[in-house]
Amino acid sequence: MPAIIKQFFFKSHEMTLSDPRFISLNLWLNRYFSSDVIPVLISGDASFRRYFRITTADASYIAADSPPQLVPITPFIVLSNSYASAGLTVPKVIASDVEQGFMLLSDLGDTQLLSVLTPLNVGDYYRRALALLPNIAAVVSSTNPDTGMSQALPLYDEDFVRRELGIFTEWLLGRHLQLELSGSEQDLLSQSFDILVDSALSQPKVGMHRDFHSRNLMLQNDQLCVIDFQDAVIGPVTYDAVSLLRDCYVRWPQAMVADLMAQHYRQALEHEFIPQDISLEQYQRWFDLMGLQRHIKAAGIFARLHYRDNKPAYMADIPLTLAYIVDIAQAYTELAPLATWLQARVLPAFTATRDEGDNR
Repeated sequence: MPAIIKQFFFKSHEMTLSDPRFISLNLWLNRYFSSDVIPVLISGDASFRRYFRITTADASYIAADSPPQLVPITPFIVLSNSYASAGLTVPKVIASDVEQGFMLLSDLGDTQLLSVLTPLNVGDYYRRALALLPNIAAVVSSTNPDTGMSQALPLYDEDFVRRELGIFTEWLLGRHLQLELSGSEQDLLSQSFDILVDSALSQPKVGMHRDFHSRNLMLQNDQLCVIDFQDAVIGPVTYDAVSLLRDCYVRWPQAMVADLMAQHYRQALEHEFIPQDISLEQYQRWFDLMGLQRHIKAAGIFARLHYRDNKPAYMADIPLTLAYIVDIAQAYTELAPLATWLQARVLPAFTATRDEGDNR
């Protein structure tokens, strides 16, 4: 048995000699280095990907293990090139094996933007992050470096939006809370979802990262770098801005969010991503309702990560997403019934399940 695999066994309790993907990844990596390297597990993410760091005498690298039948790596590879061409700092793909789902990437370090944010510096960092969005918005297609063929990004259309909203109904309300919805409750959700879908579809469309927030921005030498962009689509102009400013993982004062939202509004006008006759009030409605759709989806995804993917830690992020939904929905007359229902039916049920878990 190769000494490298024996050595790794003692370095990480999360990997074992019975892990065939790790063994295959290790053998693949050692074709690119002059001596044996030790991939050290640094994280998984909210999908089935895993990331390892490889440190040599001269540099460090990131190895990505992405099961091809679950999370193909081609979208990451082609979008990495497209984002870099648009002037964004992203991981460079040094080597890849599409069939096995392995990549060797440049190392952008360990510092997520979220880890350094404070009430004093968040405004400056978020302004810098918003300044990246015109570059992201400009990427509406990707080019395969192997074939030279260009392809438009997927469209964030009605089916896409409704499919995401359905995750909330299926996984949070159904699987986790086990709520049996009455006919009137089903009608309420359907009417509310229709409003959110109509708002999303009415917005001008741009290139959209689709997960643009403080955990997917890295700081390296005080430069913001973008990761986790493989799910980019063409979609609503407010989506990435609201993902950042109403982050699922942290909440900032509304006055600051409103100020930064206005910055993105002016930015979108300047770059002609929205028509000049769109008012700030109209933009804010788009922004707020886009945030509602995203948080409804996120609450469902966090429950799905727990039950389907055995990642229970994300359940702790559900209360913030539900709080966002209630606060924003009650500000709009046509969505206030949704806020009232969530407060009366969903929040108490969620609290009860959490209390049951604490008492076990």
